[in-house]
Amino acid sequence: MSDCGSGLTRRGFLGGSLAATVAVLLGRRGGAGPPAKRGRSRVVLIRDPEVIGEDGALSTERLVRMLDRGVTTLVEAEDAASAWRRLFRPDDVVGVKSNVWAYLRTPPALEGAIRRRILGAGVAPENVAVDDRGVRGNRVFKRATALVNVRPMRAHHWSGLGTCLKNYIMFVPRPSAYHENACARLGSLWKEYGLAAKTRLNILVMLTPQFHGVGPHGYSSRYVWGYGGLILGTDPVAVDATGARIIQAKRDLFFGEHRPISPPPHHIQLADTVHGLGNSNPARIDLIRIGSQEGVLI
Repeated sequence: MSDCGSGLTRRGFLGGSLAATVAVLLGRRGGAGPPAKRGRSRVVLIRDPEVIGEDGALSTERLVRMLDRGVTTLVEAEDAASAWRRLFRPDDVVGVKSNVWAYLRTPPALEGAIRRRILGAGVAPENVAVDDRGVRGNRVFKRATALVNVRPMRAHHWSGLGTCLKNYIMFVPRPSAYHENACARLGSLWKEYGLAAKTRLNILVMLTPQFHGVGPHGYSSRYVWGYGGLILGTDPVAVDATGARIIQAKRDLFFGEHRPISPPPHHIQLADTVHGLGNSNPARIDLIRIGSQEGVLI
C-alpha cells in the first residue's frame, strides 16, 4: 500500500495534529495553524424535516424544492432556472458523481432532479451522465468539462467520515492506495486527476446521515437520524467541514459525552492546509441556514 506522500505517519499525525484538527472542525480557537491563503467560502444548509415521511419515504417534491432553493441561494440568483444556467453552459459535458453504497445511497430522486436541472440549463442529454463506480470507464465522464459531486454523509471505517472529498476516490485505479493515515491524502487526488477545476457543485446529503459505525461497511439504523438536510457549496472542504461539525454534535448528544469521530476525519483539514482545496476553518465559512432550525446542531 502506498504512502500518503505528505511525510506523515499515522502515529506522528495523531500525536501532533489531532487537537488542531478537532479545533478547526469544531470552530474552536487556537492550534489551527496559519489561515488559508484564499477568500471566504459560501455554504448553504437547507433543511425540511417533512421531506422524510412517516414511513421513511422521501417526498420528491420537497426534495426538489430544497435542491432548487439551495442552489439559488448559493449562487445568489433570482430563480432556480437562472441559478442552474450560472453553473452550466449548453456546451458543457457534465458528469454527476453519485454514491451507490447499498445501505445509504444518493437518493435516485435527487440524482434525477440534478440531471433534469442540468438539461434545463441547455446541456444535451447525451452529454449528461450519473455514475459512481463506473466513472473511469464512462464515456461522458472521460470527456467531462464539468462535475457535480453528490453523496450522503456517513461514518466511515477508513476516513472517519464519508464526505464529498472522499466521494471522488472512484476516479483512481486503486482506491486502497489512499486509505493510509485515515485517508489523509484524499485532497491530492482532486488535483492529480483534474477534478478540482471541473467541479461546479458539491452536495452533501444530510437527509438521514449516519453518525457512527463499527467496522468496514458498518451500518445500523440505530446510528442514523432524520436530519432532513442538504449542504451545498462550490468549496468541497467547507461543505465537508460543516457536515463534520453536525455529525460531531450529534455524536455528543447521542452518547451523552464528547465522543470524537474515529478515526479522525483529518482529510478535511489537510485538504485545506496541505492541498489548498478550500476552507476547513468555520471562521472562513459563510454558512447560510435555510428552513427548520429545530435540531440544526450547528
